[in-house]
Amino acid sequence: MKNFLKGPIMAVVWTVLRVWLGIQWLEAGFHKITGGFDASGFLQGALAKAGGEHPAVATWYANFLEGFALPNVDIFNFLIPWGEFLVGLGLIVGLATIPALIAGAFMNLNFLLAGTVSTNPTLYTVAVILLFAGTAAYYYGLDRFAIPYIKNIMKRKNVDRAVKTAA
Repeated sequence: MKNFLKGPIMAVVWTVLRVWLGIQWLEAGFHKITGGFDASGFLQGALAKAGGEHPAVATWYANFLEGFALPNVDIFNFLIPWGEFLVGLGLIVGLATIPALIAGAFMNLNFLLAGTVSTNPTLYTVAVILLFAGTAAYYYGLDRFAIPYIKNIMKRKNVDRAVKTAA
């Protein structure tokens, strides 16, 4: 069963999921980049959800938002749109797939912690499933060629280093 889930037939399913997830991220990032994004309203809204009888935002996360995110909102105004766009691009073409999945899941987790449900549970779940798919997630993607190429370069550098230290 394990070979089936990680084989080329299931890789088609993982690829469709990966590209779909990439499109979601690419579109979200693109709209923020071209539409003028400001996270301060979102952050203020998350802080408002931290109070009351049944808070949607945990106190420790509200403290992070108030003490770090809000004072540094300009950094987040840059990182969020470009992060979303680059995660989407990487997932669509299958390049840096695992880092893109981890970054996307991390962003979804932060949006969830800030009290925003929307599509975040779905996107987070798909990212986790693709992470479990491992190499099958990028079987049909640029990583299938890029990773062996990078490994060869690293191997050659290690051999060259070993030769230099032996001499």
